[in-house]
Formats: sequence, C-alpha cells, structure tokens
Amino acid sequence: MPNKTAVKVAVENTAYHFDRAYSYLLPESLEQKAQKGCRVMVPFGAGNKLRQGVIIEKEMVDSTEKLKSVSKLIDEKPLLSDEMLQLVLWLKERTFCTVFEAFKAVLPVGVTNKTVVTYTSNADADVESMTADEKTIYEFLQKSNGYKEGAKILAKYGFKNDADILSRMAKKGYLVTNTDAVRRLGDKTIRMVRLTPAGLDALGGEMKISQKQGEILSLLKDVETASVKEICYFTGFTPAVVSALERKGLVEYYDNEISRNPYENIESPEAPVNINLTDEQQKAYDDIMTLYNEGKGGVSLLYGVTGSGKTSVYLKLIDDVLSKGKNVIAMVPEISLTPQTLNLFHKRYGKKIAVFHSALSVGQRADEWKRVKNGEASIVIGTRSAVFAPFQNIGLIIIDEEQEHTYKSEQTPRYNAKDVARFRCAANKAVLVLASATPSVESFAAAKSGRYKLSTLTKRYADAGLPQVKIVDMLTEADDDNNGISKPLAKALYDNLQNHKQSILLMNRRGFNTYASCKSCGNVVTCPSCSISMTYHHANGRLMCHYCGYSIPFTKKCPSCQSTDMRYSGIGTQRVEEQLQNLLPDARVLRMDADTTMSRFAHEEKLTAFANGEYDIMLGTQMVAKGLDFENVTLVGVISADSQLFNDDFRSQERTFDLITQVVGRSGRGKYKGTALIQTINPENEVIRLAAEQDYDSFFKEEIDIRKMLIYPPFCDICLIGFSGEDETMVRTAADVFFEYAKPLLKNNSIIAMGPMAARVVKISNKYRYRLILKCKNNKDFRKALSDLMIKFGKNSKFSSVSVYVDINPQALV
Repeated sequence: MPNKTAVKVAVENTAYHFDRAYSYLLPESLEQKAQKGCRVMVPFGAGNKLRQGVIIEKEMVDSTEKLKSVSKLIDEKPLLSDEMLQLVLWLKERTFCTVFEAFKAVLPVGVTNKTVVTYTSNADADVESMTADEKTIYEFLQKSNGYKEGAKILAKYGFKNDADILSRMAKKGYLVTNTDAVRRLGDKTIRMVRLTPAGLDALGGEMKISQKQGEILSLLKDVETASVKEICYFTGFTPAVVSALERKGLVEYYDNEISRNPYENIESPEAPVNINLTDEQQKAYDDIMTLYNEGKGGVSLLYGVTGSGKTSVYLKLIDDVLSKGKNVIAMVPEISLTPQTLNLFHKRYGKKIAVFHSALSVGQRADEWKRVKNGEASIVIGTRSAVFAPFQNIGLIIIDEEQEHTYKSEQTPRYNAKDVARFRCAANKAVLVLASATPSVESFAAAKSGRYKLSTLTKRYADAGLPQVKIVDMLTEADDDNNGISKPLAKALYDNLQNHKQSILLMNRRGFNTYASCKSCGNVVTCPSCSISMTYHHANGRLMCHYCGYSIPFTKKCPSCQSTDMRYSGIGTQRVEEQLQNLLPDARVLRMDADTTMSRFAHEEKLTAFANGEYDIMLGTQMVAKGLDFENVTLVGVISADSQLFNDDFRSQERTFDLITQVVGRSGRGKYKGTALIQTINPENEVIRLAAEQDYDSFFKEEIDIRKMLIYPPFCDICLIGFSGEDETMVRTAADVFFEYAKPLLKNNSIIAMGPMAARVVKISNKYRYRLILKCKNNKDFRKALSDLMIKFGKNSKFSSVSVYVDINPQALV
C-alpha cells in the first residue's frame, strides 16, 4: 500500500525538451502545509542545486528510493487555485512554453520570486591567507547581519555579474552559501535621480569628471530630478554612466513616492444612474443575458458602430452579473483607454474595482492582485494581464476593441488573451463578450457561422450622426515645405480652432524624420545591431533605433563616405508637431506617443488635461485612435492613411481599415457634428474608401473572400516557428534542419509550409532571425506532433546556441 506523500513539481529554468513535472518526496513536517499551487525549493540535476518550483499535484508513492526531497516550502497558502493550475498546463500545451514560464505569466511580477545565492562569513576562516579583495568582502559580511545576495555584493565592490570571486571564497571555506527564493519588488522604471551637493560642486570644476558625466549633471541641474529612463533618452547614454556618478557621490537614487494603491482616495460611488437603453441596446443586452442565464457559458460578439453606446450595454450587464454574486473582468487594449474607463467605473462601483496594467508599480500590481485574491474586489479592469485576475467565481469577461493586436503576447508564453478568456469562461460557465466597431475577421466569421452569438448596434447613441469624411489626395495636395499637413487639413484645423472645438490627428509613426540617407553615396543610416533604419528625434537631437534603443547624435556627416550631404526624410509625430506650431502658433498641441508617455500615469494626466480643454489639438500614434470619447472633438485628421496598407502581412488591409475607421469615429460623438479628413496617396483604394464610409460589412465580404482564396485565417491557423541567434549561418542551418525534421508532419497532415526564410527584419539586437510558417489546423494532434518535433530538435546539441520558439496565430508575420 502507498504510504509516503510525494509531489509533482514544475521546476524553473528547464529547457522545453526536458520540461515536465518531477516527483519529490514530501517531508512529514510539510505534508499538511504543502498544497497544490504552493512554491517550493527543490534540489535539481546532478549537482543538486536548489531551484524554485511549483507543486502541480500531490500523490502517494510506494517506493522512495530514487526520490529527492523537497527542501523548503515558500508559500504557506497556495498562490493558484485548481482552475489557475489547469490554466497553467493549458498554456504550456497551447503556447509551447515550459510549465514554470506559464506559472510566472499568470502572476504579477511583485508576487513572483527569483532564486538567488546568498553568502555570509565563516567565523573559522583563515583571514591571513585572503587576498585584498577577498578580505574586503569577508570583513563586509562579518559586519553584516545574516546572508547577503551575491549579485548585490559583486555590484557593491565593482565586480562584473559573472565574476567568480564569491564561489572561489566559498570553496576555500571563507564564506558559507545558501540558496533561497526572494520577492521581486524592485522597479527600475521609477528609480529617480537627483544631484547631491558634491554633484553641484563637480559642475563648478571641483572634481574631474568625464564629458558624459558632465552632461548628465548639467541636465539634472536644469530639471532638478529625472528618472534613469528619461536621462538615458535625452542624453543617449546608458544607465552605467548614472551608476558611476552615484558611486562617486555626485548623484543619488531614490524611489519615486507613489502610493501602493493609486486609487485609494477615490470617493464612495455616486448613486447609480439608471441606464436607459435604446431599442437596439436593449436587444443586445437581452440576447447576452439570455446566453448568461442558460448557465452553460458562451461567447457573444457585440458589433456596434463607433459611438453606438456599447459601454452602456456593458454597465447594464455588469450590474446584473454583480447582483448574482459573480465577478467581472473588463479589458481594454491600451493603457491610454484605462483612465476614461476607470473614471466611469469608479463613479459607479467605487472600491469594488481593482486595476491591472503596466502603469502601476510592481508593488501596486502585487497589492491589487492580493485584493482580488482576498475577495476585496469584484471587478477587474485592465489590459492584457487582467485576464489572469485570481477570481474564483467569474460571471462575465468583457474584451473591448477585441480586434487589437495588443491582446496577443509577443513574449513567452505567447498567448492570446481572448483564448485565455474563453478558457476561463468555459471553466466558470461564464459569458465572454467581445466588442468592437471593427471586429477581427476571425471573430466576425465565427459570429456569422453561429459559433458566437451576434448582437449588432447600427446607430450612434442619442441620434448623433457619423462624421462627414473627406479624402485628401496627397499626390496633388502635398507641399514640399509642409508634406505632413495638407492645405485642406490646415484650413479645417484653423476653422475648428476658431470655433473653440478640439481636434485629433493620427500620425502612426513617432520621431521627427523616419530615415536619414546620404545624397552622395546613397547610404542609409542604420542601427549597427538591427537591420533597420534609424529615426531622427528632434526632442533629444538624436538618431534612434526603435527596436533596441541604440542612438547617436544628430549628424550632417555621412558615416560611410564622410560627405556633409545627409538628407533627412519621412515624417513622424515630432515633425508634425513642429508643422502645427508653424501653421497654428496659437494652438495648444498635445503630443501622445511612446516618447511623451514614458512616465507613470502620463496617459491619465494628459488625457484628463485634454478633456478639461487645456489643449486644442491632440496629435498621436494609434493610442489616440481607439476608445477615446471627447464631446468637444469635432475634427479628426489622418496624416498618412497608407503607412501600413502594403506591409507583407495578410492582416495589413484589415489593420488599415480598423485604424482609419476607429480614429474617424472619435469625431462628432456628442451633440456637435463631426468631420474627418483622410490624407492618402491612394485615394481610389477600396480599403480606404470603405473605411471612410464606415462600412465594415462590405469590407468583411471582400476580405473574407481573399482569405478563403489564399487560405488564411479563419480558414486555417498560422503557426510561426522562429529561430534566433548571433551566428546567422547557424540560425539559417537550424531552420533548415528543423524543416527536414518536419517534412513527415507536413506530408501526413496536408500542412502548407512557407520557408524557412529570413524574417522581415532579419537582425534585432545583434541576433539574426529566421522563420518557418505553417498553415495548419491547430488541433490536439497537430500540437502533439509539433511538441515532439520541438523536443527532438532541442536534443540536438549542435544548435544549443539557437533559440527556437512557437507562436500560434501571431498578430504579425515578422
């Protein structure tokens, strides 16, 4: 009879080809405390080094001869429920990650632990035989209380991360080591820097400093304080220069004082305003509630034109679901949409709301997660990660702007939040509401076929009309001096300003100029680490790579032929902002792009200022195109409607239609009539014409026919297998060998293969990228066969330097 308790543990830092749940004997002292979903420390591998793991299940075993024992229990209570543990295993199977990678994905960073080696001094050590460096470290640890983290000791005394001095001291018996798991609570993005009195003296010539250090000190003297990220952006230097100044005592770090709960001061909710639905809204609400009341769960697509009042339907649904004792997750695709959504929800639901998004600090995210887990919140609002909210009793999940690519993770595990939401709704017999004015082709096809319930809103709320749309042909209207803003758009902006109304402009490229080339030799300035052209940023006077962050100062000299005949071409948001200042000097312009929204809550602060009338024109990238609702906005301008129309991706036309339709829909949403101008060099293009007419149904009919003819989703699934590494020949060879391994799978399953081939951007951060694309049916048999291939390939030691990943239905074939 079984008489010993063991646990199956998913261990961290395992490669895919040997990732599984390993069995460990559970000491008697932990038999009652250790539960599924708890983290443990276990010995792993031939060296029995301690690693962190999570208990997947408990079991009784007869023989314990070959079993190692659990060394330590990290959590007193399980971090994950049974549902979330099942979700972890589902993520592994669907995204081809390891179990522990999936486990970390469902938790906020502030809750997860990192495994560290710590050191303390050995009282019996022979101090006389130590080197000077060893003696310094030993004496520091002697004076310290307890164990200190190895990485911090190395940093304190200027050693590199991979220095072996600590391990050598441990082998000599000078130090005692320990392996432990510690909380990840640091957050570098809010690490602030300010001058010390010594730093001011150094600026006055009291100390010898480098040119780079002097520039940073001068910047801090002007602005008083700045984040490390901001300093690096405006100077082009790395954080190491700031660290050097800190070691000299010329600057000091401090954590920006941000409340652990940024919404703790919200007032009690107002008396709920009764929601009066139109006939269309009422029918949509009734249809979704009928699905909910059936108690089986399901998916509903709420398809409504921009400004049709989808939010009113959401609120009515949420009221009813909460009244039945269920919990709700509401998701938005962009941080920029969170402030307006939060303001609306806080007024109605108060502190019942928890918030999940990346603008919160690590500690704040951890605290919000705990509030949900402890039952202190019943509604979660947030971006992609909100789908992992630790609710036990979900009744409704709403995904607004469901077509957005941001719901798909581009890092391991490469999950789609819509797929995770479907899993959680099935587990809870809950309803998933997908909503958009421009649904993804896949979702609309599912609704048309009856797999999803379809509810349609064809009219704008409160009889507001759709904006009048004009297409501007930039081949005839372009001006060499003002090639961003046409004369018709300039006039419309001027008139709107005179009428005290607000405008939104979409320019889906940031920076000032998008590339720099030499007229003499034709050389284009590219990033040395990426196969991409550099973008000129006027704000910091530098050419920057938008992939890896590399930057160089603005230059008129060609780095190739040394001539001074450089030409800066292409336009971005910074260039358009300058043109607006020249054309409309009295206009107050708010620029919203990745450069102006780096700080925490920048989106909230800027959008609130715009809503309060502090700006006349909001110019931005796609973050200004979706979901925003400002009654005083009566003009929308699309600077370049063609920017992604002809990308070599089967979704390029869908994305163009979506972006134009959505941004045009920001105009005239209240009592004032709206207008939109679309600038294009392809005025006859059918996609642009249909977007101008806000005619999604006609666009869908044309697009679905093309997808069927070329066999693209929803008529198949796309599986992208990516290969990357520093040696291009090795990466290319790895892709070829994998393809050879896969040939039997392709032949037996009628799978269409494209490649192997170089990625569109073949090099990023000094790593070469190749890809193999499979048109397939993503079913259990296919995933099992592909998993076997990944395991077989992973065992080929020849390609140990090449990283391989699988991405099912990626949002871009890059």
